[in-house]
Amino acid sequence: MSVSGKAFDSNLLRRIFVFSKPYRKIFYLSIGLTLTLALLGPLRPLMTQYILDHYLSPGDAIGLLWMSVAMLFVLVLQSVLQYFHAWYTNLLGQNVIRDMREVLFKRMSQFKLQYFDKTPVGASVTRSVSDMETIADIFSEGLIIIIGDILQLVVIVTVMFIVDWRLALISLSTIPLLLLATNIFKNKIKSAFSGVRTQVSALNTFVQEHLTGMRIVQIFSRQDEEYQKFKDINKKHRDENIRSVWYYSIFFPVVEILSAISIGLIVWYGAGGVIRDEVTFGNLVAFIMYINLLFRPIRELADKFNTLQMGMVSSERIFKVMDEDQINVNKGTLHPEKIMGVIEFRNVWFTYDESSINTESPNWILKGINFKIQPHEMVAFIGATGAGKSTIINLLNRFYTTHKGEILIDEININDFDLHYLRGKIGVVLQDVFLFSDSIINNITLRYDQITMDTVQAAAKDLGADEFINTLPGKYNFIVQERGGVLSTGQRQLISFVRAYAYNPDILVLDEATSSIDTDTEEIITRATESLTSKEHPLSLPIDWLLFIKLIE
Repeated sequence: MSVSGKAFDSNLLRRIFVFSKPYRKIFYLSIGLTLTLALLGPLRPLMTQYILDHYLSPGDAIGLLWMSVAMLFVLVLQSVLQYFHAWYTNLLGQNVIRDMREVLFKRMSQFKLQYFDKTPVGASVTRSVSDMETIADIFSEGLIIIIGDILQLVVIVTVMFIVDWRLALISLSTIPLLLLATNIFKNKIKSAFSGVRTQVSALNTFVQEHLTGMRIVQIFSRQDEEYQKFKDINKKHRDENIRSVWYYSIFFPVVEILSAISIGLIVWYGAGGVIRDEVTFGNLVAFIMYINLLFRPIRELADKFNTLQMGMVSSERIFKVMDEDQINVNKGTLHPEKIMGVIEFRNVWFTYDESSINTESPNWILKGINFKIQPHEMVAFIGATGAGKSTIINLLNRFYTTHKGEILIDEININDFDLHYLRGKIGVVLQDVFLFSDSIINNITLRYDQITMDTVQAAAKDLGADEFINTLPGKYNFIVQERGGVLSTGQRQLISFVRAYAYNPDILVLDEATSSIDTDTEEIITRATESLTSKEHPLSLPIDWLLFIKLIE
């Protein structure tokens, strides 16, 4: 999808409004309130003109009182309608972006790891949070408001010509200059807003990466250097915002000057008309009010168009993510009751750099790999960094897809298995353990209801993790901080073992799982590993349990 930035991109608007279908009543109510407010816009000047010409000049006090009450009623009605209009348009926008966020997050959770390899986390966060907020503005401050303002302009101009075509022409004499200024402003502010969104994404990416890697920054005493980088990015973010503010600071005074010129022309011509008895005093006052009503929506239209453009830019970015072809398509349907555990890599070729495949020197990580692992075997892969050890694990779990060859389990291509079933049969313990900011029990079960507390506690006792968990405040309900920072490396690794064990997989993969822990914890894990592969295991693991181990180089 190309980023056009057009204010009215019909394809994008159509895709956005698909998400508003569940809220049709709110949408139509918002449109109805918008139209009603637009029609009520010119009512006050008309009533003012009528009061001045028919009640004030003749000195009709009773009629003046009743008309004043009627005008007060109109003002109250407009205020009430504006309240409901603001409420329902914002309610519609927030419901739409809630649903869009859910769809986007679900989509992203199904992407292949290749997407996350090439996309900074901060950029994904910006798409899910900041860009979504600007889409809400399409409903609360963008399209619906623009429709209302345009309709109000049409109604006001029509009424002005009906009342006095000469005053109407004089009032509109500065409109060509206003439209020219609005068009210039719209194009300039669009460029500024696009720059702001780009810098917001860059700022989010930098902050997220450096807060996550702050330990490395401090270990190597890079605080000052990284601070300078942050200052540069922050300065660019400030400059883009100031650029947008500068355009506003020019545009709005220009609009006020043109409005004042129109009012001056009306007063000059209208006063002479009143003296010559060609124009009523009520008409003169009404047209001054019409000019204010006319210029306000024109001035705000430029702002609303840019709000709409920002929403279009953000929606293009969001739909670009939604349209990513990196989705892990689950074409397989097989759910065999049992996996025997015969794993075979048959002439497997793979590279992370897909763009190099058709070049003269493809950057292959695996080149024609062939091996076969039988049930009950414990296999170790030893090799230098970058030799492809972790790649084998990634391919077995279908995190990536082979470019040549095939991977078989029990003589069945892994692509023929249901993806969730396949991964449910493979337990992986990584060297770099990731824990969520949640309780220990939820980090182990990942909120999978079929894994009970009894199962978790039994697994923790077998693996030697129960002892340290029971020393924590709240025990299994203890809330670990982000990435489990309050736990030691060995404790996090033990929890990772318990997590893999509690899922009772048929294939166990240890990816350098003991390379970053202390000797005592390694001995505990070694005994746990022996327990896991024992035929007499107390949790009655299947006899064909396969231990698939990768050692450090």
